[in-house]
Amino acid sequence: MSPTRVTAAFWEALYRRDWDDVATFFGPESIYFDVPTGPSTAARGPVDVVRRLRLGLDGLSGYEHSGEPLVVADGEVVITEHTEVWHWHTGESVALPFVSVQRVRDGVILVWKDYWDYQTLLGASPAWWQERLFSDDLSWVHDATGHPLV
Repeated sequence: MSPTRVTAAFWEALYRRDWDDVATFFGPESIYFDVPTGPSTAARGPVDVVRRLRLGLDGLSGYEHSGEPLVVADGEVVITEHTEVWHWHTGESVALPFVSVQRVRDGVILVWKDYWDYQTLLGASPAWWQERLFSDDLSWVHDATGHPLV
């Protein structure tokens, strides 16, 4: 499967929050991190990538993709510009623009970097969600600083 098809299937699984399916797109050395927090707060491997995703997304009452993404690919690199809309059960919501850069090889996402604005998220999210974010189990954190693909 081409890198573009791999990432398209990955996004479908993520928007369904099908964590078992999401995990299948990553290998044991795969790295995922949010650029605003840096590679020192990365997750490595399928289990920890899913744990990191669930930290932010499990507290949402709604999670959807807005509009048609812009996808650009060059070899094994796929760049997806998209907007995610996050909803909390207490009534807050935010449209969060992203640029996601994913390097895919042999059907596996090796590196995934998400570019987004931290203040857009924190300014819209409820205090209880932020407290959970900062006080939850962070044993999944992997420092990917200096990783050759990061």
